[in-house]
Amino acid sequence: MNQYPAWKYSLIAFVIAIGALYALPNLYGEDPALQITSSRGFQIPVELSAEIDNALTDAQLAYKSSEQIGNKLLYRFSSPDEQLQAADTLREGLGDQYVVALNLAHATPNWLRALGGKPMTLGLDLQGGVHFLMQVDMETARSQQLDRFVDDIRSALRDERIRYITVRREGNGLLMLLRSAEDRDQAMNILRRDQSLQGLDLDELPPTETFGISARVQDQQLIDLQQTALKQNITTLRNRVNELGVAEPVIQQQGADRVVVQLPGVQDTVEAKKIIGATATLEYRAVDEQNDPFTAAQTGRIPPESRLYTDQQGNPILLKKRLIVSGDQLIGASGGFDQQTGSPKVDVTLDGVGAKRMLDFTRDNVGNRMAVVYIEQKPGGRKVEEVISVAVVREPFGKRFQTTGLDSIGEATQLALLLRAGALAAPMEIVEERTVGPSMGQDNIDQGFKSVVIGFILVLIFMAFYYRVFGLVADLALFVNLVLLVSLLSMLGATLTMPGIAGIVLTVGMAVDANVLIFERIREEIKNGNTPQASIRAGYEKAFSTIADANVTTLIAAFVLFLFGTGPIKGFAVTLSLGIVTSMFTAIMGTRAVINLIYGRRKRVAKLAI
Repeated sequence: MNQYPAWKYSLIAFVIAIGALYALPNLYGEDPALQITSSRGFQIPVELSAEIDNALTDAQLAYKSSEQIGNKLLYRFSSPDEQLQAADTLREGLGDQYVVALNLAHATPNWLRALGGKPMTLGLDLQGGVHFLMQVDMETARSQQLDRFVDDIRSALRDERIRYITVRREGNGLLMLLRSAEDRDQAMNILRRDQSLQGLDLDELPPTETFGISARVQDQQLIDLQQTALKQNITTLRNRVNELGVAEPVIQQQGADRVVVQLPGVQDTVEAKKIIGATATLEYRAVDEQNDPFTAAQTGRIPPESRLYTDQQGNPILLKKRLIVSGDQLIGASGGFDQQTGSPKVDVTLDGVGAKRMLDFTRDNVGNRMAVVYIEQKPGGRKVEEVISVAVVREPFGKRFQTTGLDSIGEATQLALLLRAGALAAPMEIVEERTVGPSMGQDNIDQGFKSVVIGFILVLIFMAFYYRVFGLVADLALFVNLVLLVSLLSMLGATLTMPGIAGIVLTVGMAVDANVLIFERIREEIKNGNTPQASIRAGYEKAFSTIADANVTTLIAAFVLFLFGTGPIKGFAVTLSLGIVTSMFTAIMGTRAVINLIYGRRKRVAKLAI
């Protein structure tokens, strides 16, 4: 007799039940939705929901449901027309403080979401969305690096009390003019020892009325600068998009100075540009303590060494033109409470160069104020500069320091967010833009679904006709295999693309291979004169090694594809690998369990329907 122990039947039933449960969210579809987030990633205020409800009520627009997920509000609507009308209404009412983005929200029931159920994530080619190719302005990055070298050289010379005539940029290099040969020699020794200036090649110029030094940035330093700027920008873009709640974004390098950004499910190109184009930078500057900002704002007479800014309340404030530290030199920032005073604070960490510059400034400016300037480049070229924090320097500090004087932990968290995710090492511009409409994505889904169904039906017909009862059991296993594959893709959060659907279609064709080998082995055993029960047992046991070898080699190929392939190839490799795992389970354990239930309880079996 062929019988499984009870625990094996229980295990198979449990796996199928879990698979069916977590595949279920894919049947519920999506709702047209609006996603409302702060344009700077701030916390959503409590009163915003009431303001949105009033605006929609005044416009006679009804929504299906609303919910707050982290730092975003999600409103679901019954139709795309209502979604578009609501978007226009809210953008007009909320202004630039909030981003109102069109989106598609999964309609999974709350009870299923509470169990962790979620549908498969669809890629850009299936769900629709926007694709941007962004160019990093490396010339500006090099220019900014030269400006930093100028400031560092001036600081180094002042610290050693060496008088100089000028330190300035000269073309793609630097020029230093000093008053004597002795000053020039001292300056050369200082600059060669300074760790922050190790990327410069220094040369003495022929003496005239002045004694000059020329400096050129080393080629390797420029290459390192370009790579660092690109990595910093990718990290910043990823942080900003993640904070704004776009699901499954793709942000990756292309070539030496370009970045690809894909936002699946985002239907509104204008709002997507706001998310991507409104990246920002930060600057730490000293407050001008000698002049009155209100007088400067009223008269228009601004001191030559200062610039006029406004704070978040709209009050004028004068800051020094000399830059202390920029946002690309910031490593990390986190909000919290000061253990001694219990007041909100932000802990900031700088890199090596920024730490030295900050220490040099704070050592000479204890008791004075320092400001953080938030600079945002809006789409269309509009530039917004705002002082988001002003703090008094209590003592010298360098790499790690605290910003205090904040009103609440919410303000500290917001400031930390801007510091952490707001800095671009170099400006970027969108050089290519493509929109994949949801209708095109739906066509791809329909065609992919049709290919799976046709392939599935043809395999079912062939197996049922050729192997009869055993073929019907294999058909049942194939259906369970598809359910388990979909549930695994959903639970793992894998992104399904067209190549992924191709992997599913291939899995449908390959899933019955194991059963074909087993069934043919059973036929051979029957022809050799074995009893039906012995033939079933021998068929499964003797075919197992062949099945395992074939699937292991395919898994190795899928692993190599995943390791070295790009995004679409990786999607194909993931679905193929998962399909092999599920087909092994259903084709070997699943079908044998059903065959055992049909034939295994009989002591005598005259004939097998195979």
